[in-house]
Amino acid sequence: MQVGFVQFNPTFGDKTANVKRIMNLVARVNADLLVLPELFNTGYLFLSASELEELAEEIPAGATTRTLKRLAEEREVYLVAGIAERADGKFYNSAVLVSPSGDVNVYRKAHLFDEEKRWFTPGDTPFEVYDIGLAKIGIMVCFDWFFPEVTRILSLKGAEIICHPANLVLPYCQNAMITRCLENHVFAITCNRTGIEERDINSRLRFTGRSQIVSPEGGVLTQSGEIGEAVRVVTIEPSIAQNKSVTTHNDLFDDRRTDLFGDLLKSPIVLPATLSSGQMELERKSREIADA
Repeated sequence: MQVGFVQFNPTFGDKTANVKRIMNLVARVNADLLVLPELFNTGYLFLSASELEELAEEIPAGATTRTLKRLAEEREVYLVAGIAERADGKFYNSAVLVSPSGDVNVYRKAHLFDEEKRWFTPGDTPFEVYDIGLAKIGIMVCFDWFFPEVTRILSLKGAEIICHPANLVLPYCQNAMITRCLENHVFAITCNRTGIEERDINSRLRFTGRSQIVSPEGGVLTQSGEIGEAVRVVTIEPSIAQNKSVTTHNDLFDDRRTDLFGDLLKSPIVLPATLSSGQMELERKSREIADA
């Protein structure tokens, strides 16, 4: 199976140009599955609710999804792409899975990053796995990587490949995804954007690029640079991800101690703050006065 990513630098607000750029970049690419960045058609740094309202689209009725459907059909490729979605008066940071036959599925980002919380509603879709024939794939979006439960749930549901549209600005994800793949024995395609997006003097982000494809053994099969456009495709055998064996006596999933995992769903324990030496002395004197 041939899988890949398309890293590029979207122009904020120019959906026509961004979609056209993607079409040009994949025009001669032969692949079974391609992943595009998060919010690839709109750009990332929204400054107002009115901007998002203007740029967001319904799925599958919106122009971007319709164009992706045509592209998927023409190139006979499955596409996973990040889109700002409008639905029932709410706005979601979503990803679409578009098939060559025109089927469209939607995942809405569960874990919103930083100021995304000002504009988007947290996703309400489950972590689903989709059988695309050549492989079973799961989808997560950008900051979802920070929560290992997402990759684990998708893997437990049978995902062989994790498709990961992203707009990464923190320096950790690319390395962390090696661990995510290793601890779940899955492939992952992280497609990041590149470039700098600057909307005003207070709104400026540099994206880290370095889109990559990682194997179930934690090997980086290909990685782009931090800057510049990149289209990379590698050949993989998805069924390798079905093997969860670590040693003759260890299996990633069978060895899980689910009888001890109940605390995962509980609220965090709030520990008392550590007192400074000055605070400790003040506490001692207060107790002495109280005792007197």
